[in-house]
Amino acid sequence: MTKPMRILHIYKDYYPVIGGIENHIRQLAEAQAAQGYSVAVLVANTSKKTEVDTVNGVRVIKTGRQFNVQSAPLSAALPFTLRRETAGADIAHVHSPYPPGEAANLWFGRARKTILTWHSDIVRQKTLLRFYAPTLRRVIRRADRILPTSDAYARSSPWLSPHLDKCVAVPLGVDVARFQPAVMLSSRAATIRGRILATSPTSAATTVLLTVGRLRYYKGIDDLIRAMPQLPDAISVVAGTGPMIVPWKTLAQELGVSERVLFVGDVSDDDLPAFYQAADIYVLPANVRAEAFGVAIIEAMACGLPIVCTDIGTATSWINQHNSTGYVVPPQDPPALAASILNLQNSPFLRRQMGMASRQRVMEEFTIDKMIQRVDDVYHQALTGAG
Repeated sequence: MTKPMRILHIYKDYYPVIGGIENHIRQLAEAQAAQGYSVAVLVANTSKKTEVDTVNGVRVIKTGRQFNVQSAPLSAALPFTLRRETAGADIAHVHSPYPPGEAANLWFGRARKTILTWHSDIVRQKTLLRFYAPTLRRVIRRADRILPTSDAYARSSPWLSPHLDKCVAVPLGVDVARFQPAVMLSSRAATIRGRILATSPTSAATTVLLTVGRLRYYKGIDDLIRAMPQLPDAISVVAGTGPMIVPWKTLAQELGVSERVLFVGDVSDDDLPAFYQAADIYVLPANVRAEAFGVAIIEAMACGLPIVCTDIGTATSWINQHNSTGYVVPPQDPPALAASILNLQNSPFLRRQMGMASRQRVMEEFTIDKMIQRVDDVYHQALTGAG
């Protein structure tokens, strides 16, 4: 009997830590385990204790975390655990950016093949990057296949563009059975929408804008807040938590729009589809390349929402096609952001038309089944030397 493929995913965090990359790894690992593969995930724990558990068929190894260096958790046990776990493994699947995991696999990894999913360049940590750059170049050279989430990002990345011959774009995917348009609002979505609109200081607010994600600097929510004075009939719902919540709440208060900018915190997995269905327009005003893909965009598109996003040279303006599934505007331009939102707000027909195009684009390109099959194809090509 042929042994099942052994796969080890390597990153800094895993569920129940919430984030786009964490969610992607969980989807991929659980789907691979369901296919009969032997799948493990190696991450740093949120505490100093090392813990091992099996969740939905995936062996989850969380090594004790000593401290963080510019958001990268350091774990003294991670390299040695990685060496043990990759012995006899077929695939070490490293998810970047995570310098400690990348370097540990470079120096200690013993898997037959290394696959590197390139979620983003290192953008903000320029001091760290100066010292880490030689190691990162070796990581890229030694990888057997690199999986950027879009061709657009690979071509525009100074790190990947010299290595396009080993790059295979694998867009992230969503569960289209879970994220569906609200032909008629479910009771949960209707309740959420009613509560949102009830917060308006006047009865004029009729349009619900939605943004979902970790509240990090590059999400550009400050530009959306600056656009809100020009959108008196809209309420902006910001779902998620993160380091920017206090300064962004302060900005909303300073601009007099705090009653129409609702920070609702993290939304549960069960409620997330209903939040999309309760909204009219999805907005992602990202301002730098750290927003490399934007899983929430395709979740919103799967739910039939038109999108307003920014052109920062990454996948966001490839996923959301200007004048088809929504609008793409320049980054850090609140007036342009407001103008596009107003155009959609004033035309229910256009919102429906673009929302239908959004759903169709997801069905053609961004389903979780397509993503899993593409990754599986890359594994087999790497192991057999094909392609």
